[in-house]
Amino acid sequence: MLREKLKHTRLILASGSPRRQQFFRELDVDFEIRLKEVEEIFPPKLAAEEITNYLAVLKANAFEGELVEGDLLVTSDTIVWHKGNCLGKPKSKEDAVAMITSLSGSTHEVITSICFKTVDYTEVVFEKTKVTFESLNKEAIDYYVEEYKPFDKAGSYAIQEWIGSVGISKIEGSYTNVVGMPMHLVYRKLMQLK
Repeated sequence: MLREKLKHTRLILASGSPRRQQFFRELDVDFEIRLKEVEEIFPPKLAAEEITNYLAVLKANAFEGELVEGDLLVTSDTIVWHKGNCLGKPKSKEDAVAMITSLSGSTHEVITSICFKTVDYTEVVFEKTKVTFESLNKEAIDYYVEEYKPFDKAGSYAIQEWIGSVGISKIEGSYTNVVGMPMHLVYRKLMQLK
């Protein structure tokens, strides 16, 4: 169904994330992966989805002038938004431990923005999911960081790993969003293509 819809479209995923790439494979469509290094810096006045919207567009704009008719580029960005702060990827083991410690025993939002870009238009959609952590002791947090090394994950955790099984008590919203991309939004957008 979606494959037929996209038969005249070259779908391009600009993400090195193995989780996002797997999600796209599960859509059962042809796509290619194109990667560009982008310095993910945003203006400090931005908050919540303003950050992810800005970064998703920034990543898409790196391909400006390279897209041709029939190309559909998909970029995205995910953050953990907690107590008015953006938690991106940890810079060190200590940073990862500090992030998870701050999430322990509280609820945060996972926000992902997705940018769809063609030669003619750029559109951004976003999703928010609330995630509640159990209170985790230092031993559990240290174990997770040591064993799973979540240094490429926003907020220093992956819901599909050990910590998601033992530490997350509630999730309100899209599970795939917490993994890295709200695929129901991607599917809906692709199905709306003319």
